[in-house]
Amino acid sequence: MEITIRETKLDASRAAAEMAISIMRRKLTRRSSCRFVAATGASQFDFLDFLCSEHIDWARTEMFHLDEYVGISADHPASFRRYLMERIVKRVRPGIVNFIEGDAPDPEAECRRVGALVLQRDVDIAFVGIGENGHLAFNDPPADFETEDPYILVELDERCRKQQVGEGWFDSMEEVPQRAITMSMKQIMKARNIICTCPEVRKAEAVKNCLSADAPVSPLNPASILKLHDHAYVFLDKASSSLLRT
Repeated sequence: MEITIRETKLDASRAAAEMAISIMRRKLTRRSSCRFVAATGASQFDFLDFLCSEHIDWARTEMFHLDEYVGISADHPASFRRYLMERIVKRVRPGIVNFIEGDAPDPEAECRRVGALVLQRDVDIAFVGIGENGHLAFNDPPADFETEDPYILVELDERCRKQQVGEGWFDSMEEVPQRAITMSMKQIMKARNIICTCPEVRKAEAVKNCLSADAPVSPLNPASILKLHDHAYVFLDKASSSLLRT
């Protein structure tokens, strides 16, 4: 794992996007396609703006969806499918888009469906963030570090659900779904490269607990698993790194 700290949120997001595009361009010079996993959330806004403003042959890319609420339709304001449609798909038109259907009648069958797709070939790069409770995707603490299933059905913890209200996706806790489909920890770690963008002071505690030099790798701090990946690149701003112990 490699950590880069920039002065501002914009600087960190720009640096993350520059590295992501560099990796994707390199993959596309060697292979016919590049497979990537896209994250959502407020921390990804600037990163995705920078990413989608760069020119690559997007038609030769295949996008996977990191996580989605159970029971929410694609046109719901908080739907991650809607988020990705607006912020990536309509802008750059990836050649193949694989969404998680959060409102599928059988969520476990949906896990198996999208899991079979992602296992067809290696994922070249995964874009992720770190939640206020230290989660990666919707793998809340204590996260399952052992399952081999590429996508799993999870219960969202209270702090995670509060974050969704705090970011403005829902008006109240009662509106936030209690379950989600998420890419598993082992599947995220199978990506050849991981770009983690985690700005803002509200993430400082999670950054400290997960990424400090003396912080153990633990399911209680899910993002700590990034320490075990040789090609994980974490981009922080001064605010999110303010409590980090190096």
